[in-house]
Amino acid sequence: MRVLEIEGLCFAYGKKLIYDDFSLHVDQGEIVALVGPSGVGKSTLFELIAGFLQPQKGIITKKRFSLIFQDPYTSFHPSYTILNQIEDVADTQGIEEVAKRMDIDPQLLKKLPHELSGGQLQRCSILRAMMMQPQLLLADEPTSALDNITSLKVMKLLLEYLDEVGILLITHDIALAKWCADRIIELQPQSS
Repeated sequence: MRVLEIEGLCFAYGKKLIYDDFSLHVDQGEIVALVGPSGVGKSTLFELIAGFLQPQKGIITKKRFSLIFQDPYTSFHPSYTILNQIEDVADTQGIEEVAKRMDIDPQLLKKLPHELSGGQLQRCSILRAMMMQPQLLLADEPTSALDNITSLKVMKLLLEYLDEVGILLITHDIALAKWCADRIIELQPQSS
């Protein structure tokens, strides 16, 4: 099943062309990695797919999706516990089991975001995204705040969900992309 289809996408910031007739698809059961230098438009594509930005031209069709943001500190409200924020968007039945598989002590879910380390908070961000039971997972540098061992564990856990989702992985880490992705799309700067 196709979970994301982008056809003829055009987008620019003012006169700076980011995408010109760009097309991409992601199917359930596959990981597509977007790699490229900073400023090439990886996060912009993430925002276009999520609906935070509107394309100037082209069509984006997507199934039910959830997001893993690069900066976990800005993706949680500072005044509510992690569990409250997951309960706002997802059914939390079975959350303790999934949390343990991600090396998250279930007690951490009762804390406020600032009480967790960056790595703990990023794992909670991934946990929240998975608890939403998406068909498409948009992951913007999902392991950048994690050490290598935890990063590997988290990516292996995401791979376990591949029969249920398609993953669009935005990363600077070409080694990670080569390890887990079915397809790698290297974005190049557009000439203005």
